[in-house]
Amino acid sequence: MRSPFRLGIGFVAVLTAVACGVPASTAPPTETARPEPAALPARVTAASARQAGSDELGRIPVLMYHRIVDRPKSVYDRTPADFTAELERLAAEDYVPVTTADLLARRLDLPAGTHPVVLTFDDGDPSAFALTPQGQPAAGTAVRILLDVAAAHPRFRPVASLYVNENPFGGSDDGRALRWLAEHHFEIGNHTRRHTNLRSAPEGAVTSAIAEEDALIRQSVPGYRPTTLALPYGAHPRREELALHGPGYSYDGALLVGAGPAPSPCSREFEPGSIPRIRSQSTGPEAQYGSAHWLDVLASPKGRRYTSDGDPATVSYPRSEEAPAPACASAGLAY
Repeated sequence: MRSPFRLGIGFVAVLTAVACGVPASTAPPTETARPEPAALPARVTAASARQAGSDELGRIPVLMYHRIVDRPKSVYDRTPADFTAELERLAAEDYVPVTTADLLARRLDLPAGTHPVVLTFDDGDPSAFALTPQGQPAAGTAVRILLDVAAAHPRFRPVASLYVNENPFGGSDDGRALRWLAEHHFEIGNHTRRHTNLRSAPEGAVTSAIAEEDALIRQSVPGYRPTTLALPYGAHPRREELALHGPGYSYDGALLVGAGPAPSPCSREFEPGSIPRIRSQSTGPEAQYGSAHWLDVLASPKGRRYTSDGDPATVSYPRSEEAPAPACASAGLAY
């Protein structure tokens, strides 16, 4: 385990960023620009960075959800109460949601002392998102719950990444649900058209499974370009590069299934094509691999959690740690 951040003079190095912390005014791959984050502080000084305990090479929880149901049938299900409690915990512990696309593009423009978290939903289940006849997120769905929690905690951004197959959210193929998500700054990601196991599929079937779903998303949301893929079953194709690039598609990153926290996108350990996720789970079988366990670990003194310095133009980290990946910085200021 790497050394945890220690407060005090001389334990923070701040590097001028080239690609890490791109300001939030940079738009994601959709025609609608993403909202400006609320109440961001002015450029921080070295002293305030130390006070915030900044570590922008720390680890980031990428949480994986599937269904939000009253009666869970597997470790992949959460009740509405469980899901609400987890979001409330994240808000109370100063996490700020970002999308997978934000993570890969290093759009981590967060208030000082806060931590990014990525909320991901697989399979396009109606319990994750559905619209009422009036065009509003249905009560009890994950998106509705997220919006309600964000309303109570203004710094907790109501954004998430939803990975879909054909006919997402149990509706028709008119694209209304996907358009609503894009218009409200949620990320729409590819999960293959028919949830194909890319490891066992022939190469032609791999590229077709990804390209067909890519085309369906673009058809439903004109002008939208999906940039990330959630690998069904967490399985790479035998030729791993086909997860990101093939005939008819090109992606910036791919998500695994169950693991631990993800490295910072400025860490030399970060692999865009193999981003680990944490299954949302607090009790039951294999709970030691679930979100409650990992959030406890990250909150501990040795958890090495990503903590923002509040300045999108710098990368702050403990002086004792290895420098960021070359793409994140070109010059340094040591404090």
